[in-house]
Amino acid sequence: MIRIGILGEIGSGKSFVAKNFGYPVFNADYEVSKLYQKNRSVYKKLKKIFPEYIYEFPVDKVQLSNAILANNLNLKKIIKIVHKEIRKKLRYFLNKNKTKKFVILDIPLLLENKINKKKDILVYVESSKTNILRKLKKRKNFNVEIINKFKEIQLPLAFKKKNSRFIIKNRFTQKSVKDEIKKILKLIKNERNSS
Repeated sequence: MIRIGILGEIGSGKSFVAKNFGYPVFNADYEVSKLYQKNRSVYKKLKKIFPEYIYEFPVDKVQLSNAILANNLNLKKIIKIVHKEIRKKLRYFLNKNKTKKFVILDIPLLLENKINKKKDILVYVESSKTNILRKLKKRKNFNVEIINKFKEIQLPLAFKKKNSRFIIKNRFTQKSVKDEIKKILKLIKNERNSS
């Protein structure tokens, strides 16, 4: 099984690119929102730390946002709680898909939380600032302050780009993304076959 990690700026279209690979995708954002909706133990842990913000189940994104904006350390506390659960889900996902040729890891803090392995193939998704902003504004709970808080805890984009084996220019059209993915998969397959 070859693991492909998708990196890039918030709103650059990482999930869009990940889906277009045509292989099983572990989408951490989706898993996190499922935790907030369905996992009572995560709710209890959050409520214990943030009783003034988190007070009803399922956990509401607005309550979380308020907690994050109230104090710079709160985002890290939330990540610590959620992260344990996400690692469990990831283990389950990898186990379930161990016979697949490729798995795609769409995990925003892949490098920051040291979830990546040395052999992972990293793909950086690059997008224009205008496209990114347009995409972000369409999000339901779009909040510039929250996005900036997330950016603060992430490694510099230049570092992620430099450490990526491939770069996909995302113009948000399926055809251009699929063409780039095809080239990448072909290169990887050829390499594996020749080694």
